[in-house]
Amino acid sequence: MVDELVLLLHALLVRHRALCMENSRLMTQLRLLVCERATLLRQVRRPNCPVPFPSRFHGESGRLPEFVVQTMSYMLVNDDIFCNDCMKVAFLISLLSGEAEDWVVPYILMDSPILCDYRAFVEEMKQYFGWDDDDEDEFDDDDDEEEDVF
Repeated sequence: MVDELVLLLHALLVRHRALCMENSRLMTQLRLLVCERATLLRQVRRPNCPVPFPSRFHGESGRLPEFVVQTMSYMLVNDDIFCNDCMKVAFLISLLSGEAEDWVVPYILMDSPILCDYRAFVEEMKQYFGWDDDDEDEFDDDDDEEEDVF
């Protein structure tokens, strides 16, 4: 019985050593592949984006329209990356700082459904930080007047 256990232990140790050697060989291959991949990635560069990367939004009401237009333009040009509302909202959040970042934290902590609804998120930003809708209201009033004429 003891001899059988010794033989079994010896066989396990031999197998363990073989597996360690194989693992070492595979790790060496992996290191080479990672280095080769890094070299290739440096050679292949993404084409320059025609729209500049949006600037951060700190919570200034007057800058909100500019921020929304910048981010919308950037996401439109890179629609392969921003393929759903969650990605779009995550991108907006990544550009928030200061008061704007403080504003979004509670939504993140409570895992609000608004985080996966781009339009609702932007509307919430407009409501909180203020958005001058006077121009839009003027257009709406003009439309109403035209309807009255006809």
